[in-house]
Amino acid sequence: MPDKTHETSVLIVGGGPVGLALACELGLRGIDCTIVEKRDGKLHVPKMSLVSAGGMEFCRRWGIAHAVRTAVWSEHHALDFVYMETLKGTELTRIKIPSYAQSRPDWTPEGMCQCPQIFFDPILAGRVAKLPEVTTLYDTCVDGFAADADGVTANVTHIETGARDRIRAKYLVGCDGANSSVRDALGIPLEGEGGIANSVNIFFRSPELEKLHAKGWARIYRPIDEEGCWSELIPIDGKELWRLTVFDDPRYEKDPRAALKRMAGFDVPCDIISTLLWERRDAVAATYGADRVWLAGDSVHQSSPTGGAGMHTGMEEAVNIAWKLEAVLKGWGGPKLLPSYESERKPIASRNIELSTLTYRALRSIPPTPEVRTEADWRTTNLSTYSIPDHVRSCPTLVGSPIIIDDGSPQLERAPAKPITSTRPGARAPHAWLADGHSTLDLFGDGFVLLRLGANPPDAGSLLAAARTRGVPITEVAIPDEAVAKTYERPLVLVRPDFHVAWRGTALPADCLDIIDTIRGA
Repeated sequence: MPDKTHETSVLIVGGGPVGLALACELGLRGIDCTIVEKRDGKLHVPKMSLVSAGGMEFCRRWGIAHAVRTAVWSEHHALDFVYMETLKGTELTRIKIPSYAQSRPDWTPEGMCQCPQIFFDPILAGRVAKLPEVTTLYDTCVDGFAADADGVTANVTHIETGARDRIRAKYLVGCDGANSSVRDALGIPLEGEGGIANSVNIFFRSPELEKLHAKGWARIYRPIDEEGCWSELIPIDGKELWRLTVFDDPRYEKDPRAALKRMAGFDVPCDIISTLLWERRDAVAATYGADRVWLAGDSVHQSSPTGGAGMHTGMEEAVNIAWKLEAVLKGWGGPKLLPSYESERKPIASRNIELSTLTYRALRSIPPTPEVRTEADWRTTNLSTYSIPDHVRSCPTLVGSPIIIDDGSPQLERAPAKPITSTRPGARAPHAWLADGHSTLDLFGDGFVLLRLGANPPDAGSLLAAARTRGVPITEVAIPDEAVAKTYERPLVLVRPDFHVAWRGTALPADCLDIIDTIRGA
């Protein structure tokens, strides 16, 4: 029998980046939560290498953006994509992307960052550890749970001691990865293609490698030979750590040095840290949970990492469900609020996974080197399809959400070639620099924000009063800057805690309570 019962508002199963992101959001909102993680919290293999611009915007809110950006990767390293025969051989072409220090994007205050998971997770975990509302239990596994009308009871075992406890929570969120025990317990099936390739990751240390070729630092090196594009080499720390991913050739699990020689064109002096055979997948859970138990991250979607959308999608889910959990726990969220989590996030996960699979297949379809030896050949090859643009991942639009007030304006593009700046309801609120040096995005995160824009914006007193009547936290911010007003398109824009626009208009409607009741899920 369990020794004792602990109480918490939210039980988070899984302490990876998505579970940590959820805990960070809840802790900053004053919601007590407990993370249960079956591992010891230490990472030895970099599963992901990139934090998207949207992820960095969240890190900015959490106060760790600078630490993440400067953790390992030099801001002066180029971020090129290099297409080559081998590291030593002919460079076929490259997509030139300047370093972050040389060129910052104008649609975000942050921009993406090369910070592999072995460095990112400890930074985020360190931030979470400073929040008194968060309790983290490592080396602890969930043996099972039962939900009822008032909450969830979970039985846990502390692996080192064998001691058993019971945790009673108002809500449980499974962030426990692709083989989620929470998803299995709920009996939720996965939809999609399933496995699309058997890939091999070779993680190795080679301080000499950077000096043994003349192609300079790049974000990704993609070797192409008589079999086409068969792998990609990613610098992990911009110094001595590297990862070679072989797309679909399991034999290299047993002979990693042969893969390194094929990629480089010479024997690579190195220490092999790990070799991992893994299945590249395309899957989305049929549902995201219900009532007292929900899912986030890889437990509800698995995508090819070639698109770089996996962790990013999960972090967005964590931020989305966090403010909704806060709302229902504090009493101002209505019965439609938590169910809106799935209706808002599942379409975006499905889109990201589709794009990731298309990106992987486009990469695998690059013709063999005998067919692409000249620049003219490369100009007929659509290189832009081989990576998901960062703004596509980072500026999703919540289409058809039941808690957003659509204004009838044209829908935004699903995967635009260039960043789209818009305040169409459902869009991520635009970034613009304010006179004090802050971004407009720095205004958002804690409750709703009503922006009154331009020199003579309409009065918004009745909307603020309606929010107070329903107990919805809201802040009014006046921005007279006409340039910002032009970017925001309407003089009144209501932004949610997760940076998405909930409503906009040129004047308030007669019934402001209708707006407030819709956005709070009532």
